Amino acid sequence: MSPRRLADAPAPLLVVGAAFSVQGGAALATSAFDAAGPLGFVWLRVAFAALLLTALSARSFHRLRSLPLGLVLATGASVALMNACFYQAIDRIPLGSAVTVEFLGPLAVAVAGSRRALDFLWIALAGGGVALLGSPSVDLDPVGLGFALAAAVGWAAYIVLAKRLLAQSSVVSGLTATLLVAAVLLAPLGLAQGGTALVGGRVLVTGLAVAVLGSVLPFVLGLLALRRVPTGTFGILQSLEPAVAALVGALALAQVPGALEALAVVFVTVASAGASARSRRAPPPEI
Repeated sequence: MSPRRLADAPAPLLVVGAAFSVQGGAALATSAFDAAGPLGFVWLRVAFAALLLTALSARSFHRLRSLPLGLVLATGASVALMNACFYQAIDRIPLGSAVTVEFLGPLAVAVAGSRRALDFLWIALAGGGVALLGSPSVDLDPVGLGFALAAAVGWAAYIVLAKRLLAQSSVVSGLTATLLVAAVLLAPLGLAQGGTALVGGRVLVTGLAVAVLGSVLPFVLGLLALRRVPTGTFGILQSLEPAVAALVGALALAQVPGALEALAVVFVTVASAGASARSRRAPPPEI
């Protein structure tokens, strides 16, 4: 699709396309875990994404020096935590389950400070979904679930910090600086685990592809959609991501969810959509 046609595409299609891009990238990433490990590969993916976004923002690169350093470092740390823990999670549990748990992060931010009774219903519904995943009848690695919960914490922190950062910078320059920091923070663990496998041709190509699918393309699609739909609508559409992850996991990785896992996906998706429906603040694009 040409850039012009992409910009003219319906906003719902852009948001759903971004979700499939992110989860398709995550599924592809698992193919490199045996060679480079989840931490080695996540560093490669974040480093490539940072370089690609730097190239896209080359004209405004000088603005990076004027960004608030402490806020950039904190936001970058949240991105590093979110991505490292998420990749550790999908190395141990199905993609759909990992994303379902991770979505507790944005859900918590959406209802934080709310006193509406309905929002407590969404919290209870999402909590019930995660409880289903942790039940004895669902055979999921508890360490993987723990990493998914840590990724949710990282995502929540990213949303809060990125909103503050983007209030003081352009979207592209702010998030480019954030990814550069995340790449630096992930480098020691990534290089230690990945080692020489990181320079293998197949791993490098996969890393570049996942950087495009998991960061650059959804970043662009999210920005295009946010310009054309209310933030509540955007949040509702983005809430489909756990369902998209379960579908991608089933089709690409043969991770067919059981009945309780599928019900957990439904609970968290509905809770996230309900909590996002009245939101007036645009979430930052996924990176």
